[in-house]
Amino acid sequence: MPSMRREQELLDRMWARVRPLLPPQPPHPKGGRPFADDKACFAGIVYQLRNAIRWNAMPPCFPSGVTCWRRHRDWTAAGVWPAVWKAVLRELEAAGALDTRELFLDATFAEARKGGPASARRNAVSA
Repeated sequence: MPSMRREQELLDRMWARVRPLLPPQPPHPKGGRPFADDKACFAGIVYQLRNAIRWNAMPPCFPSGVTCWRRHRDWTAAGVWPAVWKAVLRELEAAGALDTRELFLDATFAEARKGGPASARRNAVSA
């Protein structure tokens, strides 16, 4: 596990890439509580994803789990994560560190229950 200083350096470098891709916060025409800091929410999202914890188990050094979850939801809907992915790929390509001779696509497979749908089953040959 990297040191705390190294963790902060990595987070700062990730934040520098993500920050320009975030949508602006909508205004509060009727006032209300100010939005939680985007960088703090980003740090909470990274922490949650790296440690595979529940959103409601966020340590108190981050905004609440609900706040981080909502920000993740909003940024997902705004297309932030695919944009980050594309930016990283562009950086790797510019640095000559992107090797596309062999690519993998991650996927999840679910088995068909009880042999799958009836239309997909082959008829038994009667003898």
